[in-house]
Amino acid sequence: MAGSPALLLLLAMGLCEYGLTEFRDSRLTHPQVGQRLELECVTPKEDSGVFWVRLDKGGTLHFIVFISSLARATFEGNHKTSTHFEAKKVGSSYQLVVKSFTPQDEGNYFCLMNSNQALYFSPRQPAFFPVTTTAAAPTTPTPTTQHGITKKDPCLKTPDPETSKEKELNFFCDIFIWVPLAGTCLLLLTALAVTVILCQQTRRRRCRCKR
Repeated sequence: MAGSPALLLLLAMGLCEYGLTEFRDSRLTHPQVGQRLELECVTPKEDSGVFWVRLDKGGTLHFIVFISSLARATFEGNHKTSTHFEAKKVGSSYQLVVKSFTPQDEGNYFCLMNSNQALYFSPRQPAFFPVTTTAAAPTTPTPTTQHGITKKDPCLKTPDPETSKEKELNFFCDIFIWVPLAGTCLLLLTALAVTVILCQQTRRRRCRCKR
């Protein structure tokens, strides 16, 4: 239900303020998603009932429930019950319960009372989700390029012609040493293999002669 400009003006100016509206849990500062939120409105004088309304972020008033002095609740659409709210009266305390708090329930809650042809309303009770702040990602400075200036890498070294000649000489020396040595080893292995074969043949001949 959208609120009239006159009622919004009264709420803004703080006229006809009475009573107290607060969270029943004094430790609660900000409701969470899906949380059961209990609000309480205490009236210090005789009344004929209390209206619970919510002022959303856009400045629109929404009627929630009317609780009579006989503790009878009438929700929006003249319904006696609600799937989203609960309402009851205990002594001089009018209580409103949001069964599962959602983003659509955020706003400032008031209880209104009509007494002796005068409109009274309680101080507002804000009910908003806690503000989450995201840390900004650190920005890395972009490297600046300088044109016309070339730097030499200290790790890059030009080859020394003397060292290259020395490496070539060492390579040829290795060839002259290792090639003959490898050939000699090969000849020795061949001679050893031939000797083993001849020894086996002579043993077989001797064994046949004895028989």
